[in-house]
Amino acid sequence: MGKMSVNLCGIELDNPVIPASGTFGFGYEFAEIYDINILGTFSFKGTTKEARFGNDLPRIAECTQGMINAVGLQNPGVEKVISEELPKLKKCFHKPVMANVSGFSVEEYAHVCSRLDGEEQIGWFEVNVSCPNVHGGGMSFGTQPSAVAQVVSAVRKATKKPIIIKLSPNVTDIVSIAKACEDNGADAVSLVNTLLGMRIDLKKRKPVIANVMGGFSGPAIFPVALRMVYQVSKAVNIPVVGMGGVSSAEDVIEMMLAGATAVEVGTANLVDPEACKKIIEALPQKMEELGIDDLKSIIGGAC
Repeated sequence: MGKMSVNLCGIELDNPVIPASGTFGFGYEFAEIYDINILGTFSFKGTTKEARFGNDLPRIAECTQGMINAVGLQNPGVEKVISEELPKLKKCFHKPVMANVSGFSVEEYAHVCSRLDGEEQIGWFEVNVSCPNVHGGGMSFGTQPSAVAQVVSAVRKATKKPIIIKLSPNVTDIVSIAKACEDNGADAVSLVNTLLGMRIDLKKRKPVIANVMGGFSGPAIFPVALRMVYQVSKAVNIPVVGMGGVSSAEDVIEMMLAGATAVEVGTANLVDPEACKKIIEALPQKMEELGIDDLKSIIGGAC
């Protein structure tokens, strides 16, 4: 069987498959369905300083080959994550986990990372500067190089653990933003978060989602995500984590050929809770079919 391990910011992963934040809870929920230790790692629910209920209902709208969500960073707050969520996770997941961090100010990003920094289970911080579903934070930090630079610099001072900056596709030039991340101390970038979209109810003649707009995800966005991963991986010298519409072993390999060191799977988990397990199980056969002996060897192979 071919080698599936990859190295992400100095931490070895058994395979490159990572459930994306917001689609995998805090992990222990999925541990009731299968042994989640099969995963490379996973990115847990986006965490803020204070607890958040999230946006008003309805929050979900179906689309052709995808969905729109506007959950709004619902989470119990960093202190509850430390005291309640991580101890539950420790019982069922025995690998380093990725902490997804969100904020409404530079100071909040730094504070949350500082509070989580001492948690042994956390291997990486995935700093979300690209959430399109909240007002006054999230994506507003990720649309200008100067703004993202402030967040990266502040978080870099708050932790010595690897920092992965999660980027938005809702920009004109994602390469300049990725370079700003690299220049200010990021260890990697992950992309893409959801595209901004909306649906209208024809009978009610108003937006389906209470928030009006939300994050569009699913297989429909894969070509856009792949293009951006390709562009960014050619422009920076730090690892790229690819995501956006990934739902198969073939998609994982395609993302890695575009330059991704590891690959996150999002919406597919909401369609099939065993999606990541099935992708990991399918990878060896697909590697054999394509003559791949070691996944590391194909990273950036199409660049």
